[in-house]
Amino acid sequence: MFVHGWYHKDSAQFTGADHAGLARFKARHMTAGEGEFLGLSEAEAARRMADGKALIEDAIGAPAAGFIAPAWLYGPGARAALKTTAFTLAEDHMTVWNPQDDAILARGPVVTWASRSVPRQLSSLAVAALARSAFHGLEVARIAVHPGDTKVPALVDSIRRTYARFAGRRRAGRYGDLVARRDGEERA
Repeated sequence: MFVHGWYHKDSAQFTGADHAGLARFKARHMTAGEGEFLGLSEAEAARRMADGKALIEDAIGAPAAGFIAPAWLYGPGARAALKTTAFTLAEDHMTVWNPQDDAILARGPVVTWASRSVPRQLSSLAVAALARSAFHGLEVARIAVHPGDTKVPALVDSIRRTYARFAGRRRAGRYGDLVARRDGEERA
């Protein structure tokens, strides 16, 4: 189980603050106001990560596996805060890494779906269909499913087809496998 933010929403939209440069583009075009960790200070990001970790671990009775910023968007404060956490995994759109030492554990795109509106569902279905072909030859491709996605039959069908297509080309794995492989390589 991963920690996936605290509020999920980008607080810049509530405070009237705005992002600058590339962060502004990401906030406006890569998410529907959900880039919570894009503009946070290191201290605030660390607090939210710790609070989220404690909540998840209390709920599941086990350690959280890692951290994924909402919309996979990290600002400099969030990146710095990750180094101070006990998370062994973090990921963005293209990479899974160890936040303590920035060691790359896997490179490959993530396919995800959005269920909150019909236009987002339709675009998710189109992107997933394209990804099933375009990403098929890659060594690593990841699938990310939000709980709400499982309530939309067309998305569930797309998720199943995407998983089946990817699993036909490569062995399905768990994030823990990445950590175990790295730990084994370090001992060797």
